[in-house]
Amino acid sequence: MNERKRVMFLWTATALVSAVVGLSGTVYCDEQGGTMKKTTTPSGLQDKKVNAGIAINATETVEPISKYIYGQFIEHLGRCIYGGIWAEMLEDRKFFYPVGDKESPWRFFPALECVEMAKNDPFVGEHTPSIRVDGAPAGITQEGLALQNGREYAGYVIIAGDTGAGPVEMAVSWGPGEGQRQLVKGVDVTGEYVKTPFNFTASADAENATLSISGTGKGAFRVGAVSVMPADNVHGMRKDTLALLKELNSPVYRWPGGNFVSGYNWRDGIGDRDRRPPRKNPAWLGIEHNDFGLDEFMVFCRELGTDAYIAVNSGLGDAKSAADQVEYANGSADSPMGKLRAANGHPEAYRVKFWSIGNEMYGNWQLGHMPLDEYVNKHNAFAEAMRAVDPAIKLIGVGATGEWSNTMLSRCADHMDLLSEHFYCKSRPDLLAHVRQIPDNVRLKADTHRKYHREIPALAGRKIPIALDEWNYWYGPELYGQIGTRYFLKDALGIAAGLHEYFRNSDVFYMANYAQTVNVIGAIKTSKTAAAFETTGLVLKLYRQAFGTLPTKLTGDTDPLDVAVAWREDRKAITVGIVNATPDARDLEFTIAGAALTGKGTLYVITGADPNAYNEPGKSPNVVIKQETVEGIENRLKTPAISVCLYVLETK
Repeated sequence: MNERKRVMFLWTATALVSAVVGLSGTVYCDEQGGTMKKTTTPSGLQDKKVNAGIAINATETVEPISKYIYGQFIEHLGRCIYGGIWAEMLEDRKFFYPVGDKESPWRFFPALECVEMAKNDPFVGEHTPSIRVDGAPAGITQEGLALQNGREYAGYVIIAGDTGAGPVEMAVSWGPGEGQRQLVKGVDVTGEYVKTPFNFTASADAENATLSISGTGKGAFRVGAVSVMPADNVHGMRKDTLALLKELNSPVYRWPGGNFVSGYNWRDGIGDRDRRPPRKNPAWLGIEHNDFGLDEFMVFCRELGTDAYIAVNSGLGDAKSAADQVEYANGSADSPMGKLRAANGHPEAYRVKFWSIGNEMYGNWQLGHMPLDEYVNKHNAFAEAMRAVDPAIKLIGVGATGEWSNTMLSRCADHMDLLSEHFYCKSRPDLLAHVRQIPDNVRLKADTHRKYHREIPALAGRKIPIALDEWNYWYGPELYGQIGTRYFLKDALGIAAGLHEYFRNSDVFYMANYAQTVNVIGAIKTSKTAAAFETTGLVLKLYRQAFGTLPTKLTGDTDPLDVAVAWREDRKAITVGIVNATPDARDLEFTIAGAALTGKGTLYVITGADPNAYNEPGKSPNVVIKQETVEGIENRLKTPAISVCLYVLETK
């Protein structure tokens, strides 16, 4: 099934499955094909243009908000990792496609006859380019490199061949004129593959520079692999993207998929990066370079100070491979897989706590999809094999509200710790309706799972919370690679309202992973030389930084505002989040019992005159977080039109 049909099926199938849950109200798909929504939402869909009013009871709190609500998800899809997180500037650096092929970024000169894709004893993968030279320059080139004047770049080339074919020259050019070409390195050729590093500093800005690898001698040389990165990369990751990810401060990252995982062999992503075989991406467009594997993901998590959440392949994979993966990550250095990890340069166990068994196995778009009655047995076999390696791990099963989640909870309750759920929403023309899609879906999941816990015998005395490990808006043109859609101020309001709904249902949700972090429906977008927060990323950053952890009960009429209230952990401030998805500035009147305010505090605001305002990497942001000190607060909080406001109110 092609991507668009697969996505449309996902939206439609999700809505249909949810419709049989049996809750009050109707679940339906919107006119664009797939957003779930309950028609029994409160009557506040109409803008009454009156002040909202609430009563806060600070002594009556509910279950604390799990920090994992602020989780993120990265998948090997589009430009999420390659082109977003990973710093490699070259495409197909290990020559998955034949040089000159329409899918290949590499071109040859002066003629096709000079390049052969040698299949005998390739350096990596199925073939290696062999370039024959006869006294005149011949070689391969790749364009599309973005350079910044004065910036240093580092790379290497791996070459073997006839000694007479060298030296092999590598050069960077950014135009046809004099002074627009820079020799990078001359490399002698030997019969064995040799890895030769190089550095250069760009002497001009360029959006479409070209790297060429050529010889002028006689004979043939082979290029096994080549790499170019900015010299300031952090263990192979983009410094600019990593800086924003640190600001985002997500406590957990789910990886590597997503649909990708159902066809992924984790062993392809370990060991010498240059010897890891490039593969066709099993679920999406393009190729999987296998440069970012399990070890790189753990370095990524270490750099961000975040927990790892690894999905194993329960599609085309088997329980033995999943158990080996757990041992590779968590086993001691004297275990078989732990010994392999140590040989790859990582002697200390990673101690990964969160593991999911598969992804969306309920859908026929998923590799290895099978009937539910068979899959529950497969899930249990995986769980037993993985727990036999490490009994301390937390297992997340595949869920989808309706028969699938019901059956998983009925037959696998003792083989998992959490159950996954997913949803995506499209665009709606009415601002308030667009925003409320997200909290409506969150609430629907919560209500459904409470019903399961009341009615399923296997859950008696047992609590299996939700890991809503994919949630977001998903609509619009793909401006940042495959599924690289843009987000607007109106989407930020919806994500904030969704967080509020998680807070109101903190007894049900243990984890939520915004999908996805970079470029692919991402909270951060990148160009080749810049990175920037999307409007949705600003909301996630703000609430993670400033909102409280202990929700308090509130009563009253918040409509048409969406309001959430929580104590800070130190009980020195009460935080109030307010989403105003109307074209009018509004006041929230409140009373508070069980706490005394000082009248002072801090206000954070995300707003703008246009609900379709957006940010773009490399340009001044149109949407920002504004912070101001507020004083004299007694019983009224102001909210601008089309805004997210987060008040931090100091207490005595």
